[in-house]
Amino acid sequence: MASGVAIAAYAGWKTFFTQQKPSLLTAAVSRGDVEETVLATGTLKPVRLVAVGSQVSGRITAVKVELGQSVKTGDLIAEIDSVSQQNSLRTAEASLANLTAQRQERESTLSLNEQTLTRQEQMLARRAVSQADYDNAAAAVVQTRAQIAALDAQITAGQVAIETAQANLGYTRITAPVEGTVLAIVSQEGQTVNAVQSTPTIVILGQLETMKVRAEISEADIVKVKPGQPVWFTIVGEPENRYSATLESIEPAPESIRNDTSITASASTGTSGSSTEAVYYNGIFDVPNPDGRLRTYMTAQVNIVLGRAEDVLTIPASALGVKDADGLYAVRIVEAGKISERKVKIGLNDKVTAEVRDGLAEHDIVVTGEASSQVAPTGFGGRGGPPMGF
Repeated sequence: MASGVAIAAYAGWKTFFTQQKPSLLTAAVSRGDVEETVLATGTLKPVRLVAVGSQVSGRITAVKVELGQSVKTGDLIAEIDSVSQQNSLRTAEASLANLTAQRQERESTLSLNEQTLTRQEQMLARRAVSQADYDNAAAAVVQTRAQIAALDAQITAGQVAIETAQANLGYTRITAPVEGTVLAIVSQEGQTVNAVQSTPTIVILGQLETMKVRAEISEADIVKVKPGQPVWFTIVGEPENRYSATLESIEPAPESIRNDTSITASASTGTSGSSTEAVYYNGIFDVPNPDGRLRTYMTAQVNIVLGRAEDVLTIPASALGVKDADGLYAVRIVEAGKISERKVKIGLNDKVTAEVRDGLAEHDIVVTGEASSQVAPTGFGGRGGPPMGF
């Protein structure tokens, strides 16, 4: 019997002292700024990034630049052992000299044959020689002229060979194709490079005065953005510093299209492939970098501004209820201690703050949510525990 009374007493204690007292979270309609943006993650690169490579094979005999060095167009970057190229040039020059000598010989022969033909023609008129002798002399002139023409073609080819050899020799001196900063030295002095299958990179140059940002925009947001919209971004090391620019272009397809094997598969089999990976489109814009604070491959937290309103009526976005067919939102307001519902027209909404265009006045009180608080038990001699025996 005693235990039953104790249980009933504890149940009453729980009911009385552990009540949930709901209370409302409210906020006043106030004036402020609202900016609706699309978030994207971008990568910073120099506006021009050039891999300077070698067009000839050989051993690198000297690297004339250092990391971070600024170079101008035409400055010497590196040198490659040029013995093979010099020998090729000497061989081409010798071949051309040989052809030139042969042509001089044929010109001398042509002069002699032409003189012979003139005498044969005069003697034939006096019937001092036969027609066959005259024909042989005429044929010799024609043959020598043809030989000279062939030598002229060979001389032209020889001149081309010399120009090619000179160009190859020049390629052993690698110069800067553009003005920029040395961002990386890929090949070192003493290293042998092979330019037969692909162009080996010696250094990488970048023009850092202007940086290009490639921002990855999700397919859910890409329909909201367009070139010409203002953008701003921050970097990880300086989140408080904003860099402003204008969105210049949006690439028509994601980069994943380059690795899409379904394109060739579709062409041959008539089937199409699908991917479960997230799809991102690159939005591109440039930003000045006069002080060089923006560095290559930094991460940019990009905000593409869809709209901005200043000094407008605002409420917390959490106060918004369901949106009806007319585009109006249900908002609960507190008036004279009572709660009522009102339809409100909302403009920009950054998911934290919403712009109020109609339906509310400044200083109106809106309900943003509900909170609950527990009343701490103070009965039973001021103790917070259950009745004796529990």
